[in-house]
Amino acid sequence: MGDVVLKTVAKRLEGMIRSEDTLARLSGDEFIVIMEELMRPEDASLLAERILKVLSEHMYVSEHMLYVSGSIGISLYPQDAESAQNLLKYADTAMYKAKEEGRNNFQFYLREMTESALERLVMKTSLRQAIDSKEFIVYYQPQFNAVTDNLVGLEALVRWQHPTKGLLSPAKFILLAEETGLIIELDRWVMRIAMKQISEWYKEGLIPDVLALNLSIMQLEDDNFLHEIKDNLERYDYKPEWLEFEITEGQMMKTPEETIAKLKKINDLGIGISIDDFGTGYSSLSLLKRLPINRLKIDQSFIRDVPDDEEDVAIIKAIIALGRSLNLDLIAEGVETSVQKDFLIQSGCTNMQGFYYAKPMPAEEIRTMFLNK
Repeated sequence: MGDVVLKTVAKRLEGMIRSEDTLARLSGDEFIVIMEELMRPEDASLLAERILKVLSEHMYVSEHMLYVSGSIGISLYPQDAESAQNLLKYADTAMYKAKEEGRNNFQFYLREMTESALERLVMKTSLRQAIDSKEFIVYYQPQFNAVTDNLVGLEALVRWQHPTKGLLSPAKFILLAEETGLIIELDRWVMRIAMKQISEWYKEGLIPDVLALNLSIMQLEDDNFLHEIKDNLERYDYKPEWLEFEITEGQMMKTPEETIAKLKKINDLGIGISIDDFGTGYSSLSLLKRLPINRLKIDQSFIRDVPDDEEDVAIIKAIIALGRSLNLDLIAEGVETSVQKDFLIQSGCTNMQGFYYAKPMPAEEIRTMFLNK
């Protein structure tokens, strides 16, 4: 079936190009078009748009209706390079940029892309080594009830103690970890370290309340994940009610039916489920009410400009009203000022986390915070 798809795509591409252009299949599902004597660079983008449009039309293969999409990278002679080898390399770099932008689009090559691509390649290699070398550290950000000032939980956040770049936040490497599939191993490591730490604090008489762990959709799709959770609960004498998984709204909506089924199995163990970054994705309300969730997390992008931004104010109030109607807890992230805190309390959201209360901290600082309460 894959061969039939490739032949169908080739015929469609052949129908798009001029008689003087060259079409070739490089390898796998990668094709190359060489356009000679272009009057303007924009002409290449016009062809790219036409190719994406013709690729998006469905095809029938063995009675199956299939859809494909494309990612296109464009390099120009002689502006970008004069050798065929470099022109191909730069078009390839631009194609990967198109994939990063969400696929089904095209990108022209820019010199910065090569620098970025090389940096990413080095980071990917370092990431694999970092897991083996145990260069990661679990940080914890406290979550508080803003009315009582009581601790209501801790969110576990991973940091990379890079040997040359210093301490790196997740924004620098999580996407790379997902691209390489290393996110599964990394998430499991964070889960083991954090659950062990929380259990030890409870045994000391310290009460960290609920541990919130970020859950990648790749982790959820792994068949061994549920078994891993049960093992950790038993190994660390960990109560299910001490644990909550946060899954982002966007990830959850990619395969909602499968996600719902797997989240229900986790919830049946007594573990809480929270939707992270709520309001930034495209949730279906009919699906939302079927999800085994107990909490909505209001994204920091809505918190940043309240109460001055009327649209953010309206969105936050709508999320709070929705949460109440579905009997869900609410928590706001990214709270940095007393004005934001007061607005959220008045609007009906009392649980929050952010730099106003505490930055993410390593375990020893969290323990000191407990002892000084």
